[in-house]
Amino acid sequence: MSDAIKHECGIALVRLKKPLQFYKDKYGSAFYGINKMYLLMEKQHNRGQDGAGFASVKFNVSPGTRYISRVRSNQSQPIQDIFAQINERLNGVLENNQDKKDDVTWQEENMPYVGNLFLGHVRYGTFGKNSIESVHPFLRQSNWKHQNLIVAGNFNMTNSKQLLEELVELGQHPKEFTDTVTVMEKIGHFLEDEVSKLYKQARGKGYNKKDASPYIEKHLNLKKVLKRSSKNWDGGYAMAGLVGHGDAFVLRDPNGIRPTYFYEDDEVVVVASERPVIQTVFNVNIEDVQELERGHALIIKKSGVTSIEKVIEPREKKSCSFERIYFSRGSDAAIYQERKNLGKFVFPQILKSIDNDISNTVFSFIPNTAETSFYGMTEAAEDVLNEQKTAKILTGGKSLSAEKVTEILSERPRFEKIAIKDAKLRTFIADDNSRDDLVAHVYDVTYGVVKSTDNLVIIDDSIVRGTTLKKSIIKILDRLCPKKIVVVSSAPQIRYPDCYGIDMARIGDFIAFKAALELLKDTNQYHIVDEVYKKSIAQRGEVDSDVINYVKEIYGPFTNEEISNKTAQMLKTSDINAEVEVIYQSVENLHKACPDNLGDWYFTGDYPTDGGNRVVNEAFINFYEGNNKRAY
Repeated sequence: MSDAIKHECGIALVRLKKPLQFYKDKYGSAFYGINKMYLLMEKQHNRGQDGAGFASVKFNVSPGTRYISRVRSNQSQPIQDIFAQINERLNGVLENNQDKKDDVTWQEENMPYVGNLFLGHVRYGTFGKNSIESVHPFLRQSNWKHQNLIVAGNFNMTNSKQLLEELVELGQHPKEFTDTVTVMEKIGHFLEDEVSKLYKQARGKGYNKKDASPYIEKHLNLKKVLKRSSKNWDGGYAMAGLVGHGDAFVLRDPNGIRPTYFYEDDEVVVVASERPVIQTVFNVNIEDVQELERGHALIIKKSGVTSIEKVIEPREKKSCSFERIYFSRGSDAAIYQERKNLGKFVFPQILKSIDNDISNTVFSFIPNTAETSFYGMTEAAEDVLNEQKTAKILTGGKSLSAEKVTEILSERPRFEKIAIKDAKLRTFIADDNSRDDLVAHVYDVTYGVVKSTDNLVIIDDSIVRGTTLKKSIIKILDRLCPKKIVVVSSAPQIRYPDCYGIDMARIGDFIAFKAALELLKDTNQYHIVDEVYKKSIAQRGEVDSDVINYVKEIYGPFTNEEISNKTAQMLKTSDINAEVEVIYQSVENLHKACPDNLGDWYFTGDYPTDGGNRVVNEAFINFYEGNNKRAY
């Protein structure tokens, strides 16, 4: 999208089901798991650039041997940085022990990161600072193997404050107020409780203290731990965790908001946030990769036995539609087709805007991530033009010359690469006027393909704030002197903040919201803003299930088209000569294009969890009071 926004993180988990010697013999390296983790994380680089982390667990090493390794980075290239650190450590050990380069047993015992179970994370920070302490995986340490806990996830909780208070009631004193810490401590508390009960059970059966540990590992019920831990969680999450002795889990929220996919064969169990990542890294077919059901956990015992367990009662499926529009890599077979359909389904509105004049219209896209929806738009344009050509020939009948028929048949829609982003440019000057001039030159344009009689149609993934459109893209497109610039969003109007992992937390940033406010002023209805504020304030303190999203009343008096037209007015500055029109995808067509991902709360205000309504009202209160802070 032209307005860059940060978004949800990505997870990667690999469990090797065979002894390390197997991978050495078959693939030539005991570092097979590490190599696969690097690929899984790098293929999900699009999901996080603020930080990355990696953790490994060894099985069956001698007491006194480090069996958990972790490395994290918040450098500008965090994935490369952590694996450079890993390689440096591994190479250093091998250089000092040349005789051990083929001794897998020795390597497993003595080399860091060489293990049986791995967890990786790529992060976009939506809450907290981008310090190294905020980078996943998080580690909760103990001298008891089965009480060590490593957690990483793709999530945001709407009720972090409540979860913190619950920890305090349990007698804990959490060191940070972040949802990651509160979630980890909640799981850790019930893990300790379950271990304690199993220890007493083992001792009651005559096991000595040392032999109680294998008993605990065998009988530890992670489903029970997760069920108790997640009882009051409100949010969207794909949560992954490793227990020090070798058990692992991945838990998905009951609405299926955040994506989770897995694959298993006789060699590995793999989990990632995106399906094609697993397909590519392990060279498996699409039907071999499964989606983890909402409210369920994939549990992997140290023994290698896996199971899918229902932890939370599933609710209505509301998987994030932004995954399909923009966030996930477009190499997924279903996502690719859905993005094409987004471009195809919005075309009737485009056709109306250009008065059916395909011949005098140039079609393009911006940024590169909108290319797939552009392909769908081009197919729709070709279909319509073919219908127009057929009508011309039928109307002309026998009076048409062969040359004229050839001329009609040879006509093609005009698809061009119009805008190219200059990634090298940086707005390094602090002065506002200088900065604006630099921003206006972030994109280069292709000259000589647009005539003064042409419409110029540009499709984008979505329009969030409109800042880049206003300050750069429309200005630069206007230099081509088109008659009309039509900006098309393959997504509907973003009206409400997200609270489940996407960095869209401040409602006052959204251009659709600003357009609605301007329309309220234009129509002498701005009193609605004050009324919504009073209603939102009045709901503070009520239980989340009773809270109503009153912010919908801001948009209530207006049609989608009225808000789109006002948006266009706001984007067109006085120095723009071309007419400017903005077209948004309809919510109905979004659902038609992405039928399995119906999460649309940022467009409709229909939040899938109770905490969402509280968050949107708090976001509005913050806007009204001028507080530039998050609502969760």
